[in-house]
Amino acid sequence: MQLSFQHLFFTLAFTFLLVAALVLAKTILIPLGLALLLSFILHPVHKKLREKKFGNIGAALTVLVLFFLILIGILAFFSAEILSLSDQLTDFGDKLMNIFTDTVVFLNENFSFLGNLEKDALLEDGKTWLKDAGAGLLGRTFSSTASIFTGLFTMIIYTFLFLIYKQGLVNAFVKFGPDDKKSQYLTMLKNIQQVGQKYLSGMLTLILILGLANSAGLWIIGLDNPFLFGFLAATLSIIPYIGTTIGASIPVLYAFMSKDELWVPLAVAAMFWLIQVIESNFLSPKVVGNSVNVNAFAAILSLIIGASVWGVAGMVLFLPFAAMLKAICESYVPLQPLAMLIGQDAFNDKPKKT
Repeated sequence: MQLSFQHLFFTLAFTFLLVAALVLAKTILIPLGLALLLSFILHPVHKKLREKKFGNIGAALTVLVLFFLILIGILAFFSAEILSLSDQLTDFGDKLMNIFTDTVVFLNENFSFLGNLEKDALLEDGKTWLKDAGAGLLGRTFSSTASIFTGLFTMIIYTFLFLIYKQGLVNAFVKFGPDDKKSQYLTMLKNIQQVGQKYLSGMLTLILILGLANSAGLWIIGLDNPFLFGFLAATLSIIPYIGTTIGASIPVLYAFMSKDELWVPLAVAAMFWLIQVIESNFLSPKVVGNSVNVNAFAAILSLIIGASVWGVAGMVLFLPFAAMLKAICESYVPLQPLAMLIGQDAFNDKPKKT
């Protein structure tokens, strides 16, 4: 077997240029990627409305208006929950600051690494620092909010264009293939669309089920604002592996700080662990199924690369993109080994008995 340094050089150069393009053009590519996945899940509704004589543009506008109404309803619900929690968050912050100052004073009394230190002075300095940091955070929040709304508006425009020009885009991509391979190209495009559609619809269903289960469990335990924490944890589960841990840690920490009984945070942690076991072993295989079909190594790698390139958006987008890349590689014989490395079928074979 001979190693072709020319092919290796072109492969490395292409990879470097691809990553550089993803980083430099992320303000364009992130809304474009989100719009592509959103158009996949809205396509069946758009198709049904077209069959009911809404017209291509009218069906697309109707679908996006319905999507906006649902999105506004969700945001209004969570905004009301956060506002009702604001007073409790102030008490939560005070308790956290008191614990921090007590810990620092205790360590200083035993190890004397800061000289004379009074709790009241330290507490006042901490509140001053939080106030100054909060002012800077508020300014960054306004800037981030403006960027989010700009990206959301751009994503809606892209989604509208994907919906109304779907057939034209498919015909154009099919033209790239030879005449005797056009049916295979069309099958590949349909597989890509089905992967994205099944993944998103499955994840939305899973978020709804997990959100209701989490909220019911937190309500039974007696934690404040159970729907906020329940659906927040369910939404964070979109981020593979670490999202579930972060989503469970927030209500556990809040329960530990807001409740005097130790059994409450322990019950919250046990509830999330039980739901996670049920979700991993029963819900995900049934609801999401094999729509992604990406092995753990490829999923973790896509998570790390996505976070490095696009931040949180990359952590959400790169897993379904990896599944779509697998669907593309399966259609090309030279790329089928890469599809095997991304998928999990090749790693599920049990060792043969001798």
